[in-house]
Amino acid sequence: MPINVAIIGSGLCGLACAISLRREGHHVTLYERYDFSGEVGSNISCASNGSRFLQKWGVDIERARPVVLTDMVWHDWSTGQITSKYPFGDYKGKFGTHYYSFHRRDIHAELKRTATSTEGQGPPAKLLLNHKAIGIDAERGWVKFENGLEITADLVIAADGIRSELRTAMGVETIATPSTSCCFRCIVTIETLEELGLTEYVTRNAIEYWGGMGIEKIVMSPAAGGDMICCYCFYPASKNDTREDGWNFSATPQQLVETFDTIEPNMKRLFARAEDIKMWRLYDHKPYTYWVKGKVALAGDSAHPMMPDQSQGAVSAFEDAGALGMIFSAENVRKESVGVLLKRYESLRKPRATMLQAASLRARLDLTERIGWSSVDKKPGKLTIEDVAGYKMEKHISTSWPELTVSF
Repeated sequence: MPINVAIIGSGLCGLACAISLRREGHHVTLYERYDFSGEVGSNISCASNGSRFLQKWGVDIERARPVVLTDMVWHDWSTGQITSKYPFGDYKGKFGTHYYSFHRRDIHAELKRTATSTEGQGPPAKLLLNHKAIGIDAERGWVKFENGLEITADLVIAADGIRSELRTAMGVETIATPSTSCCFRCIVTIETLEELGLTEYVTRNAIEYWGGMGIEKIVMSPAAGGDMICCYCFYPASKNDTREDGWNFSATPQQLVETFDTIEPNMKRLFARAEDIKMWRLYDHKPYTYWVKGKVALAGDSAHPMMPDQSQGAVSAFEDAGALGMIFSAENVRKESVGVLLKRYESLRKPRATMLQAASLRARLDLTERIGWSSVDKKPGKLTIEDVAGYKMEKHISTSWPELTVSF
């Protein structure tokens, strides 16, 4: 103690891992392949099973300008009329934190500040930009970068995303098939909503849906302190035959309107004024056989890419980071080797993440599978909001391995 940790990738997952491990007193260096000049994204829905860790780590949530979500609302596709509503009630009283909606840029900036700031417990993480990892020896904890730098670390976290090159270098087989679905992401500013007379989409503080029983679905939430709404717009891949495995291809308002030509009039007006429109081809990734090898662990989308329909991608990454911090506490590192602790990380996280992957895939075509609609249909095996938002990782760890030290 302390150990040296190299984190490959500084998206939401990498930064969360850096904060969690920093809080345990470890020396963390983040290696990012880009320079953040093109940092993009829509909103991040953060249920209590993720925001609980932000709170624990001392992240200044209010600086990230969240909107507190209070309801789920379902609209008729062709008329826009609200057909059902699911209030969260006393969500914070039940689960410990609010259900937040962040704009990705805001929460990313605040996680970066928290990871690298001199404030708070543990040594500040170092962040090195323009460092693309191109080689790894998992047993040695050795990583080589495109710029010629070579490093070794006691622990390496591969948080390099859905197309992780380190995952491939570890020998993990990736089985991904194109989904029948594609998705547009876009934002609409509060100024535009005021011009259109549609400010209720911000003031309702709700996750709002159109469609969802089949491929076509619109999901809308306010973000950035109410300065915008963010939309995820799902449609059949056959409509434009987008094949690129990416999520950042630009599109136009006209493409958006034409793709959803049967949607209610207000949404067409809104789509015609949308900004930052990106096209995203979805893939079904089968669970990976293993997540850890030697001194290297996968985390976030590198470990468990999932459909966005349960809003659990970023939250699951925060759970991964929380697990790494708890398992690699100062006391546990003194007791057991990095390899043993990584096996425990995998055995803790893989079953739960795999469960969420499966639930997200089911929800792609069936909105009643969405966590939070638990009062709609309680069919066997369906996840409930209690299963997800009410998850207590500390209890899970202490029950599984009583000899580990876990702070509650």
